[in-house]
Amino acid sequence: MQSEAVLEQKQEKNDEILKKVKKQSTLWKQIKRNRASYFMMAPYFILFFFFTVMPVLISIGLSFTYFNMLEAPTFVGWKNYTKLLLEDDIFLIALKNTFLFAVITGPVSYFLCLLFAWIINEFKGKVRAFLTLIFYAPSICGNAYLIWTLILTGDRNGYLNGILLKFNLINEARLWMKTEKYVLPILIIVQLWLSLGTGFLSFIAGLQTVDKSLYEAAAMDGVKNRWQELWHVTLPAMKPQLMFGAVMQITQSFAIADVSIQLAGNPSVNYAGATVVTHLLDYGTTRFEMGYASAIATVLFLMMVGSNKFVQKILRRVGE
Repeated sequence: MQSEAVLEQKQEKNDEILKKVKKQSTLWKQIKRNRASYFMMAPYFILFFFFTVMPVLISIGLSFTYFNMLEAPTFVGWKNYTKLLLEDDIFLIALKNTFLFAVITGPVSYFLCLLFAWIINEFKGKVRAFLTLIFYAPSICGNAYLIWTLILTGDRNGYLNGILLKFNLINEARLWMKTEKYVLPILIIVQLWLSLGTGFLSFIAGLQTVDKSLYEAAAMDGVKNRWQELWHVTLPAMKPQLMFGAVMQITQSFAIADVSIQLAGNPSVNYAGATVVTHLLDYGTTRFEMGYASAIATVLFLMMVGSNKFVQKILRRVGE
C-alpha cells in the first residue's frame, strides 16, 4: 500500500513537471509567433523599465540607507521609517493635509469632471469644443498661480480683499496666505479649480465613443430616464476612461505640491499648507538627505497604490 502511495505521488509530481514544460513550450511558441509585436513594443518597455521601474526600486533600496549625495550610502535598516512615522511631527502634519486634499479634492474633482463632461457632451460641434477648452484651460494655464496671487494679495490691492472691503464684509485687509486657518481651505479651492485636466478630457472622449444603439436596446429593456441611462449604459460603456480618470485624480490629489509652494511658500506658516511632496522636496532638494527622502517617497508610493486598488475595486461594480 505504501509503495502504491509513493508511486502515485511520483506520478503526480511527473504530471506537474510535464504541465510546466508544456506551458513553457507554449509560451515560447507564442513569443516566437508574435515576435514582431514584441519587437515593436520593446523600445517602450526598455524605457519604462530604466526610467520608471528602476528608479522606484532604487528609491526603495535607498530608503533603508543614510545617503547625503557626497558619501556612499550607509545601511541603517528601518531607522528612516521609525523616524518618519514616530518622530517627525512635520511629516504627520503633511500626512494629515495630504489625506484631506485626497479625500476632498480627489472625489469632488472626479465627479465634477464627469458631470461637466456629461453636460458638455450634449452640445454639438464648435460649441462643445469651445466649452471643453474653457473647462480644460485652467489645468494648462501657465499663469494660473499668478492669477490667484493677485486675488489673494494681503493688502487692499488684492482682488478678494478689495471686494470684501467694498461690501463691508471685513473691516481690514486679511493676510490670506499668512493666516494659518485660511491656508488649507484656500489651497483646496484652488486645487479644485485646477483639477479639470486629463481626467476631464478622457471622460469627454469616453462619452463620445458610447454606441448609440445601446441606448435603444436599454429603452426596450425598461430604462426610462437619463439617470438610468447614465448608470446602466453610459458608465459601464466607458469603464476604461473611468479607471484612467480615477488613477489621474488620485495621483494628482496625493502629489499636490506646486499649488502650496507657489501660494503659501515652503515652508508655509506653521506648516499649514505642507504636504507629503513638499516635505519630500525639502529633504531631497534642500537638505540632500536622500535616504530619508526616499523613505518619504516610498510611503507616498504605497499610499497611491493602495488608493488606486481600492478605487478600481469600487469602479468595477459600476452598472451592477
